[in-house]
Amino acid sequence: MKIEEDILLKEGKMLPVMEHFYTLQGEGAHTGKAAYFIRLGGCDVGCHWCDVKESWDPNLHPLMNAEEIAKTAASHCKTIVLTGGEPLMWNLDILTSKLKELGCTVHIETSGAYPMSGHIDWITLSPKKTGLPKEEIYQKAHELKMIVFNNNDFKFAQEQAAKVSENCTLYLQSEWSKRDEMYPKITDFILQHPEWRASVQTHKYLNIP
Repeated sequence: MKIEEDILLKEGKMLPVMEHFYTLQGEGAHTGKAAYFIRLGGCDVGCHWCDVKESWDPNLHPLMNAEEIAKTAASHCKTIVLTGGEPLMWNLDILTSKLKELGCTVHIETSGAYPMSGHIDWITLSPKKTGLPKEEIYQKAHELKMIVFNNNDFKFAQEQAAKVSENCTLYLQSEWSKRDEMYPKITDFILQHPEWRASVQTHKYLNIP
């Protein structure tokens, strides 16, 4: 990237946007709610089962003016979801300030591997073993979404749940390709540990983005 672009990125005036679209939230506490998604490019957490690996390299995605993308999003809906990639790789102050100015509620889906930035109303924390969350984010998270790919992930989920606040809602969600194998195990686990809830990627069943 050019030096000028690098400065704009650091300031948060420009952001690498992979895609942005209006749809229904498919997962977690806000499942079924209309929301405008802004998917930012860039992630170095490296989950081998990631279903948006094309988001990893930020250089593949066009830089967009943060305030302009905020205006576009807010014109469709007042619930905005920042996702990725890993959105906290970037300075979100300008984007989220503009969204709040336009009357939006701002959600973020993050691994927590980078420091918090921006004005965020709802934090979905989805920790990954390959890049653990910063300690500061655990107590701020509104929901903890643990992806279950194998049996070891149940232990990891419990370890992560021990770090969040008592007001944080706990979700177990099967990795999509493992759903037939893992959801019966998730069901059994929740019956033994009723503080957890099951999260399902309903948008994939509905065949929407």
